[in-house]
Amino acid sequence: MSVDSKTKKNNQAHKSNSEARQKNKDNQLRRTKIVATLGPSSSRLDQIEGLIKAGANVFRLNFSHGDAADHKARAQLIREAAKKQGRIVAILGDLQGPKIRIARFKAGKIMLTDGDEFILNAGLDSNAGDVSQVGIDYPQLVSDCSVGDTLLLDDGRVVLQVNAISGKKVHCGVVIGGELSNNKGINRQGGGLTAPALTEKDFADISLAADIGVDYLAVSFPRAASDINLARERLEAAGGNAGMVAKIERAEVVKDDALLSEIIEASDAIMVARGDLGVEIGDAALVAVQKQMIKQARTMNKMVITATQMMESMIENALPTRAEVFDVANAVIDGTDAVMLSAESAAGKYPTEAVAAMHRIILGAEQYPAIIKSQHRVNEKFTRIDEAIGLSVMYAANHLDGVKAIVCMTESGYTPQIMSRINSDIPILAFARREQTRSRLALCRGVYAIDADKAVESTTETHQWVSEQLLKFGYATDGDLVIFANGKHHQLGGTNNMTIIRIGD
Repeated sequence: MSVDSKTKKNNQAHKSNSEARQKNKDNQLRRTKIVATLGPSSSRLDQIEGLIKAGANVFRLNFSHGDAADHKARAQLIREAAKKQGRIVAILGDLQGPKIRIARFKAGKIMLTDGDEFILNAGLDSNAGDVSQVGIDYPQLVSDCSVGDTLLLDDGRVVLQVNAISGKKVHCGVVIGGELSNNKGINRQGGGLTAPALTEKDFADISLAADIGVDYLAVSFPRAASDINLARERLEAAGGNAGMVAKIERAEVVKDDALLSEIIEASDAIMVARGDLGVEIGDAALVAVQKQMIKQARTMNKMVITATQMMESMIENALPTRAEVFDVANAVIDGTDAVMLSAESAAGKYPTEAVAAMHRIILGAEQYPAIIKSQHRVNEKFTRIDEAIGLSVMYAANHLDGVKAIVCMTESGYTPQIMSRINSDIPILAFARREQTRSRLALCRGVYAIDADKAVESTTETHQWVSEQLLKFGYATDGDLVIFANGKHHQLGGTNNMTIIRIGD
């Protein structure tokens, strides 16, 4: 080859590497994922496309609102929007759970004053509420309560103390008054309400979730691992195969370490559902509980979503408050897999801006040096070969200079999920041929799923093909080190090999 030809080839390689580096820089990888709830403000195709462009990774269908036709239509639009943009997203169906609520008022709402007497009446017509009493949708409240209990209505905005119980009536004194409108929730301070986690409506919605083909199904107010197991059994019987998310909302669950561990173990992910949980245990206790739940879920190799009022002010305002910025950032630093928007994206004025703001805040928080260091399971033994390989890859990646990407060939998604429990700023690229696996990994922190349908059978050829993809999409350039984890092709749990290669060799 002539000197001019060599120079031209080197210049082309340099240009290609520079373009790839710029592409990677322009598409700064955000490790923590964003869950956006759909609703009236975000149900058109263009609105969903906007949320994906802004950074949404998972879309939540809230089965507490809307009917089956609404949810099916939204799921179809989610998939259409993701396909148009070449993005992988997941769909999360969220079961309503028990309706522990007051009924309705004749005038639509009332005003309660401190010191007033007020009755929660299980025998009252559901539309006959007034300033003296209101019906309840949860008649078991009468037997669940005792004199002296504190009841919190409308997320704790109205506080009642139980003074007496007679027949179907719970006689209360108003401790903290305020406006009270139809169908507001009831919580008992300290928990202990006996309502089952799964209702007849939930069983119908489980069938709907199977029909839609959701990637995750969230169970509200689970009291034990058996609630998660029952939901999974019903889903599989209906033909579904989603990951199960336990929404941790009951005070008695977080007060019992063994019970919480059992629920986490039965689930694929948990949600730190700070609304009802915060009302039951109190705001002051919620901070430590959130941090402990995130830590415990990660230790048990499960994913975790942090939710409720993360960007609440953006329902009405185009920018978050500084307190909300720090709330999101702290959850990221604690190690959450995802942060969630509820009314902000479902019913707010600025759904796209809320996702975009969350994206910016996460990127900022992920610059904090401490969250790319990890002591996860360094003193533990492993029971599975794929687990040992996955965690060995992460150790090597974090300690070997020059590693720019971790590549995992995966069938079920288990190995990249295990890898993601180790803190790192190196992207985990999960090459998966199964669409369901790719979608499920959209929730997993630090993991980016890639379609591997074109991957070839031999290990050498697979390495070559994957290297080409890394160069093409800007994940690596010539000279970079990449660590591969793979095993027997198309075999679940078969990861048994780790290889370090240099791109271009």
